[in-house]
Amino acid sequence: MKNILVPIDFSKTSEYASKIAAKIAKETDATIYLIHLIEVPKGVIDMAASSKFSIPESMLYLRKIREKILNFKNNIFSNSIKIKYFIKLNTPFEGIQKYADKIDADLIIMGSKGHSELEEIIIGSNTEKVVRNSKRPVIVVKKDNTHFQLKKLVFASNFKEENKEVFGKVVHFAKTFNSKIYLLKVNTPANFLSTSEAKQKIKDFIEEFNLPKYKINVYSDLSVEKGILNFSKEIGADLIALSTHGRSGLAHLFTGSVTKNLSKNALKPMMTIKV
Repeated sequence: MKNILVPIDFSKTSEYASKIAAKIAKETDATIYLIHLIEVPKGVIDMAASSKFSIPESMLYLRKIREKILNFKNNIFSNSIKIKYFIKLNTPFEGIQKYADKIDADLIIMGSKGHSELEEIIIGSNTEKVVRNSKRPVIVVKKDNTHFQLKKLVFASNFKEENKEVFGKVVHFAKTFNSKIYLLKVNTPANFLSTSEAKQKIKDFIEEFNLPKYKINVYSDLSVEKGILNFSKEIGADLIALSTHGRSGLAHLFTGSVTKNLSKNALKPMMTIKV
């Protein structure tokens, strides 16, 4: 892992994402690229030709943004971590995708401004768009994770053939951090397998992989969403890894009602990798 992209808007969730990025960079000697995106209102480019367009005011604004980035950088990161930062005029979604390609990012880490319900993470417009369309792994961070260690990594899946490429990336990630992989198959009333059938399905899926530490888990719950979150909470997971299809981000997997009865603390950082 060489390059990590972290979009920042100076919010608390930007800080949370940056702290996790710092811990990952420390383990991998990666460079962190902080990017702050300024969304230019439609038609503002045409103002350049107008006498109302103030170059000095614009330069002052950019100078203040640069100062904020430097303060952010100095407050969050130690001197031992390699940091680069950029200010770009673009929409958040387009800017993140474009710059991830430019630096060939291995990982994107984003904060999410949601409230206590998981739907705010998933459906939040910019985060959801990045998750749905990114060719690169994305970690979404909801809350402060002071003791984030990446020791327990949950890979929740239906363990179909189409998810093997994603799982290969998860295995590589786990080996990098010496994480234990908890392979999770959630049994629901609508889609039920016996424990022996579910375990055999997982064993067949992982047969071709050279796995680090791992454990096979079959967990029963009323829905896949609740099963993932409840299991992760029970074992004290550091990260939940999921595959996602480009059609609808995580909306096909998570629904807004899932977390109504779960506390805010149940929300773990989530890594999504597009199938």
